[in-house]
Amino acid sequence: MAALFALDFFIYFCLNGSLLVGGESELQAYFWEVNLDSVLLHPFVIGESESPLEGDSGSDSDGFVAAVPFRSFDYGVLYFRSLMKVGEEGVLKILLLVLFAEFCAWAYQTTLPPPPTKLGSPDGLPLTSPRIKLCDGRHLSYKESGVPKDVAKSKVIYVHCFDCSKYQNPFTFAASPVWLLQFLAPSDSFPVIDRPGYGESDPDPKRTVKSLALDIEELADELNLGEKFYVAGYSMGGEVIWSCLKYIPHRLQGAVLISPAVNYWWHNLPSNLTNEAYSRQLQQDQWSLRVAHYLPWLTYWWNTQSWFPGFSVITQNSAVFSPADIEVVAKLNAMITDPNQVELMKTQPMLQGEFESIHRDMNIGWGKWEFDPLDLENPFQNSNTSVHLWMGDEDRIVSVTLQRYIAQELAWVTYHEVIGGGHTFAFADDMGSNILKALLKIN
Repeated sequence: MAALFALDFFIYFCLNGSLLVGGESELQAYFWEVNLDSVLLHPFVIGESESPLEGDSGSDSDGFVAAVPFRSFDYGVLYFRSLMKVGEEGVLKILLLVLFAEFCAWAYQTTLPPPPTKLGSPDGLPLTSPRIKLCDGRHLSYKESGVPKDVAKSKVIYVHCFDCSKYQNPFTFAASPVWLLQFLAPSDSFPVIDRPGYGESDPDPKRTVKSLALDIEELADELNLGEKFYVAGYSMGGEVIWSCLKYIPHRLQGAVLISPAVNYWWHNLPSNLTNEAYSRQLQQDQWSLRVAHYLPWLTYWWNTQSWFPGFSVITQNSAVFSPADIEVVAKLNAMITDPNQVELMKTQPMLQGEFESIHRDMNIGWGKWEFDPLDLENPFQNSNTSVHLWMGDEDRIVSVTLQRYIAQELAWVTYHEVIGGGHTFAFADDMGSNILKALLKIN
């Protein structure tokens, strides 16, 4: 609104020559000085007898006096009309200028995301899960799962994927309950977080590739998880694990990346491989990722307009899911019978709006990174800590070709490829158990 208000003033004063300095210009020659008091009293006047112009010497016989309506100000009170004594060509030029300026103002407004939905009292949505307060004042929401502390063997922090929340956890969906009872960490040491802007975690307008790793470290300290803990992440959450390996390796007992997203602009990836992998993406995804990388300020508009499709995961284009993915999702939906759980899984991811969750996710995940994971050296050379990367060979969302190259270059990462697995293979039967067994080194 403020931008449109300012543009009205700008156009008005330009048309009346008030911003043009240094003598008569072609534009100034078109206009007489307008008496604002008269214009406000007579907002739409045609004819010399009611003209609010000062110094009017009358109309030329071959000229005319025209009234050009301007968009009313947002307050609905002021309505400027500039009376012009110009030829038809001059009127057309000015009209085109006005229309172009108004179009630019409208276009700018459409790129601005709405503010996030408020959470908590006094006028926000009610909070349904525990949160910790971070050092910068933000809150991080989490959900705890597991078994009693006296039988716990490990402490794992799970980071969810794109367009999900703390209620989508493959280790509780796809791991054997008996196995969980024996080996999984206690309820107060296996938290699943809502990443910033998702669920009930406050947005982080200053979010960077590094910041979420530091949030995870703070969470571990607040929950007294000890000096070292495991981290696990799926898809976009898996990409976050690279940040943990970069910025908080001294706190990690182990890490697992499940179908982690790949940034095509990591500089160490060979161009022939990235070009091939990129070309296999849907056309709508190629454009969406370009926008997120080169024009992040346009991501909100790109994925909310209706002229052409946005990112396929957002539009739920079935072409990005393999037959294995469709089967896994169908089984998962059939398995979840609690209507409250279904509602939470549906509403929590974008509880605070699209921009601070999925759109900012895109800007960070495919934006300009502060480091390249391929530059990482083994941070655990003198310890028994291990890092695992799991991929399905039929993943249509993340390139398995690029994952193979990353695993080949980082010899200290143990690579697991699931034959016939799609992007959602981690939610298939017993896959959660298999992933945790490898991470925790349990036979």
